[in-house]
Amino acid sequence: MAAGGSYSIVEYFGGDGGHRCGYCKHENGNFSHGMWSHTMTVQDYQDLIDRGWRRSGKYVYKPTMNKTCCPQYTIRCHALNFHPSKTHKKTLKKVNRFLSRGEMPDNAVMLVLSTGDLINSCISSIIVVLLILGKGADPSRPLGRKAKDIRKERRLQKEQQKQQEAESSSVNPVPSKSSSNQPKSLEEFITESLPNDPLHRLEVRLVPVSFEDPDFLASYEQSAALYARYQMTVHGDAPYECGESEFKRFLCDSPLEAEMAPDGPEVGYGSFHQQYWLDGRIVAVGVLDILPSCVSSVYLYYHPDFSSLSLGTYSALREIAFTRQLQQQSPKLAYYYLGFYVHSCPKMRYKGQYQPSDLLCPETYTWVSIERCIPRLEISAYSRLSENAHEGDACVLKELGRVLVLHRRTVMPYAAYARKRKGSNDEKEVEQYASLLGQTCAERILLYRA
Repeated sequence: MAAGGSYSIVEYFGGDGGHRCGYCKHENGNFSHGMWSHTMTVQDYQDLIDRGWRRSGKYVYKPTMNKTCCPQYTIRCHALNFHPSKTHKKTLKKVNRFLSRGEMPDNAVMLVLSTGDLINSCISSIIVVLLILGKGADPSRPLGRKAKDIRKERRLQKEQQKQQEAESSSVNPVPSKSSSNQPKSLEEFITESLPNDPLHRLEVRLVPVSFEDPDFLASYEQSAALYARYQMTVHGDAPYECGESEFKRFLCDSPLEAEMAPDGPEVGYGSFHQQYWLDGRIVAVGVLDILPSCVSSVYLYYHPDFSSLSLGTYSALREIAFTRQLQQQSPKLAYYYLGFYVHSCPKMRYKGQYQPSDLLCPETYTWVSIERCIPRLEISAYSRLSENAHEGDACVLKELGRVLVLHRRTVMPYAAYARKRKGSNDEKEVEQYASLLGQTCAERILLYRA
């Protein structure tokens, strides 16, 4: 129950039937448990995602890890200790070059040659090679030097330079600056090389997902149109699959109750749209949940014309920086959740590149460093990740009778409800539900009983 006295209320749907897998396209291989959340406190949802649950709109689901074709492991990044990789730095520089000078990355061009037979194919291949290599070496130029000789010369130059600097500092000592030896922070890379008057202006706005919020309302139509364009272009959706009603259900309807807390961030907890405004129009939107311990990424959609800027990577880096900013206001908010990591799907492994990061063990619900998980996942798509054979679920269900239910507008423990219940016995279903939530959440969240 939240500090304000409100409860989370859910309806459980079970999860025995299989569905089409969005990763491997298996027609009946995706298994998960689901429930509809009428309302949910941010603390309850924080505890649920720490047990492998995720939300899509108001629908909250949990993959059946040992049964589904592509096991999905909850992944989180330690935002405070994050350092961008070379690939991340390249993305940030690429975006900054576009903002500063309007430079867009060149799109790769594929040359397709039509050949009638093997001989023509060989001739065409030779032509392509000549086009790529040019006319060959210029005989008027001196012969090229070996790479190892060049490296050796550079190494000697660096040693001589260091020796000269050491001799100079011994004569004229200069106070050392420890900060100069520190690697650049993520925030420095985000703003690096940006002039005071860039060619393009990028503004990042955070708006609460609420039709009572004026900023959300003012940008709603533009945001919905961007979502439809993204879905049709990038994912090949039909127009009816990404209309306004679908946009609202998927990315605007949230069960999370907005909440302000004395020790929380200034923006509060709840669901938000982080909008990227380029020269006065929205070009990308990151859907986020701000929770007591983390920023949880829900979805990202962007203008397809800017796909060469790698906005998926760029937005994730901005969201990590945003998490670090919130942590300064709320010390326990220190993690960035990227959703699900699917090791059996090569396209979904990119989430493991935001280091340091952990995966959630599907049996003990403890966090394990991804480096220790990879060897196990290389052997089997599903694995118990905890290395402690004696470790179990700390919140395992022990007392079914203490599970809270909502019956005829009255909150009561399941034991009291079972005595009043009329009709078929639902004990097996309630036990399955409570086992998935764990004893702590099951005693706090209300299970609706008709």
